[in-house]
Amino acid sequence: MTAGECNSTTMVMAEISDEELAEVATILGMRRSFDMSVYKDTYMKRRVAIRLRSARCGSVAEYCCLLRQSQQELDLLQKALTIHVSHFFRNPSMFDMLRQQVLPGLFDAASKAKAESVRLCCLGCAGGEEPYSLAILLREHFGRQIRQIPVRIIASDIDAATLATAERGEYGEERLKEVSQELRERYFRFQEGRFRLIPGIREMVAFSRENISCTDRYPASDLVLCRNTLIYFNRLEQEKILNGLAGMLAPGSILVLGRSETLVGDARRHFVTISLAERIYRRV
Repeated sequence: MTAGECNSTTMVMAEISDEELAEVATILGMRRSFDMSVYKDTYMKRRVAIRLRSARCGSVAEYCCLLRQSQQELDLLQKALTIHVSHFFRNPSMFDMLRQQVLPGLFDAASKAKAESVRLCCLGCAGGEEPYSLAILLREHFGRQIRQIPVRIIASDIDAATLATAERGEYGEERLKEVSQELRERYFRFQEGRFRLIPGIREMVAFSRENISCTDRYPASDLVLCRNTLIYFNRLEQEKILNGLAGMLAPGSILVLGRSETLVGDARRHFVTISLAERIYRRV
């Protein structure tokens, strides 16, 4: 985006009033059951402004007319409001800490408890890069453990099209910038300009369409990654989600947030910090 485009977007965003945003929210709520109220207003206005400009609408009223008439624009707006950008082994130091400190402890605890499985969950999984990174990490460093104790990796996102992409397991070069050549050769096959994950990795992850705000649907887990998702929600919703995460984790289980996120409100009493830098917490 150029400087001129940024200025133009900022100008449009500034012109979107709370009442106009509420009208857009009403349309999305009625047509798609999408609740915009749980997100930060500034974030919503910024994303609506981008779609307004892309659709070449001169006002929010004109854009709302388009939304009422166009299923395609409803799709594009909903996709714009739920960011789906990631890459494999995003923040490598976090994955290093999982490998060195977190996962060994989880497997030891599962072995002592004679657990039937170890359950890992990625919320807001975007195109599947994060859960697949976890699967590669397990295959690469915990082969003996996952042969002894079955591992279930559950990944969810709100966007059906994004999940369909994740299930295919095909990625461009830009998504693999943190993946070594050795791992590329071992776990990917290059076909027609894309990198496709081998079946053995794709089969380790089960995807489902879920709204992260529906905390009663969270599956019980031993490790939850919920990274770079909370930042888009307002404070009240963040607390609700974090309390929901506490509810899905048994004592000793692990929560990982994004680096720009932190525990807030009453949810803090449920966790102790393992690594503040990597935003890794243990359920008490």
